[in-house]
Amino acid sequence: MEENRNDYHISFFKPTTPRALANRNMVIWLVSIWVVAIFGFQIALRLLEKPTPEAAYKSFESSWPSVKSNTANQEELKDFAGATLSVLGKVFIDAGDKAVLDNAFNRAVYQILDEGQKEALIPEIKNFEALKAEIKVVTEPDYVKAKKELMTKAAPLLGIPENNVLRDILPLELNTAEMNTVRPETMKQLPGIMEKYLVHNQSVLTNFKFLGFPFHYFYTAVLLLILFVFLCWLYCISADRLNKKFDISD
Repeated sequence: MEENRNDYHISFFKPTTPRALANRNMVIWLVSIWVVAIFGFQIALRLLEKPTPEAAYKSFESSWPSVKSNTANQEELKDFAGATLSVLGKVFIDAGDKAVLDNAFNRAVYQILDEGQKEALIPEIKNFEALKAEIKVVTEPDYVKAKKELMTKAAPLLGIPENNVLRDILPLELNTAEMNTVRPETMKQLPGIMEKYLVHNQSVLTNFKFLGFPFHYFYTAVLLLILFVFLCWLYCISADRLNKKFDISD
């Protein structure tokens, strides 16, 4: 009985002809270059990165021991309030983290104010809170006016200079309900939260700029695409050479 044969069976991993073997090896080399280019860069980032704190975190570190022991002076409380406010101004904050930050910030604000400042400012904060709860759009004239007035009065008391973006955030984060006391979970969780949002891993690959872009962005967004197109072109050229070498015509 004649044995059945399938002369058209093709296996990338088990090539049956010299041309198929050469093609497989070429593909493996090109894919290896692509894998090294992608994952090698990520590994390099990991190896070279180091924790780099923002300026706000340094202010927090210097003021936190005194705030924790309830011995902070006015300047330390202002540094502490500014540091926590800078985190509250970030776009993405976990709801639980924000609750801790709100408590820490507003308690510090309350401690900064003297009795006369409390009598003058706290009623305005309460009025703004009520107005904020009632408005439908943030462009309402009364809301805009009240926000600006509260910002103008509160910012100098906290040592926030003009043209500082924290001034715009300040009225939104003032909360009289959080001023009376500091919660135990705030004291426990705050250092970790501040580190989470204010300490970032950086390296020469993220700090170095190339053609005006951070190098890590340029590498992943531009150079890797150029490399991919180059490898495709290289494969086409190499495949044509293999066809000529083994006398194969399309």
